[in-house]
Formats: sequence, C-alpha cells, structure tokens
Amino acid sequence: MSDNTTGSGAQAVPPPQPQTAHPPFPAVRLFYAVGFGILAYIVLFALFAISVVQFVVLAINGRVNDELKGFSINLVQYLWELIAFITFVRDEQPFPLGPFPRHS
Repeated sequence: MSDNTTGSGAQAVPPPQPQTAHPPFPAVRLFYAVGFGILAYIVLFALFAISVVQFVVLAINGRVNDELKGFSINLVQYLWELIAFITFVRDEQPFPLGPFPRHS
C-alpha cells in the first residue's frame, strides 16, 4: 500500500509566494553622496584653516574673532549635514541643493 493521504495520487503544491518588490539601486543618491563627500573634504580643510586663523587672532588679541566663530559654527553644521546625507541619517540634500545652515 502507499502512504498517499490525498487519495488521488497527486501531491499538493504550495501556493506561490508573493514577490516582494526590491527597490531600485539609488544611483542618483550615490552620485550626490560622492559629490557631497568631496565637498565635505573641502569644508573640513576650510575649518582647519579657520582654526589656525582663530589661533593667530587669539595669540595677537587675546580673544577670538566673533564673526569667524559664527562662521565656523555654520560650517560645522554644514559639515554635519553633508555627512548625515552621505550616511543616510537624513534625506534632505544639503547646500547647494538645499538651504545653507544658519546658527541661531
């Protein structure tokens, strides 16, 4: 005797699994990320240059320049936005495609 429990001799076929849609590769975001990465590299070196200037100003005047300090705060915020976009922390594109950050 056989161990066929269906009685008809045909085996039950499981229903097909629905295909999950795989999102397309974000090539445009990759190009933006590379461009923003180059821009972040430039901004980082600009911040290093500003820090050297601030040190010289501090050595000469005994206090830092407030205008350079405010500009540095804006650049640090901009660098954070660049890195956040590159690492998928945020989806909003930074300057020049979005607004330049302003420190309040």
